[in-house]
Amino acid sequence: MRETGICLSMPVGSFNYRVAAIIIKDRKLLVAKSSDYPVYYTVGGTVEMNETAEEAVIREVLEETGYSLEVDRLLIVQERFFTVNSRKLHELAFFYQMKNRDDMLIEDGSFTDQPPKETLHWIPIDDLPATNIVPPMLKTLSLESIDCARHIISRE
Repeated sequence: MRETGICLSMPVGSFNYRVAAIIIKDRKLLVAKSSDYPVYYTVGGTVEMNETAEEAVIREVLEETGYSLEVDRLLIVQERFFTVNSRKLHELAFFYQMKNRDDMLIEDGSFTDQPPKETLHWIPIDDLPATNIVPPMLKTLSLESIDCARHIISRE
């Protein structure tokens, strides 16, 4: 995990520029879970200075899964406004659908690049509405049927 990502901390809150990978295999979404955080979240992370969002998502997937996956297409651009521990957060996130590889074997519960705290999990697409996952929009979107990039603004 690097500390060179594009994040701004101000007295009124924080801004984060993030990328997320939508990796679907056998109608299951690959997500991560930290032992320090009570929810699931997409594989991804903060974009670094002088790095494109596509470069960042490819790097993050490689770091967290050990696999170099190609971007298929941009699915979602999300502006998310939320609060954590009374701190206001503003996040700009690009969600990319990734191309699967035939040799990609990621076991449920395997570690990311941050063992022993962070693990990977396959959540069935049909179970997402009942899953404790962030951002919450992942519970209601039909990820497999998005036909063009969508811009979503979320205030939580």
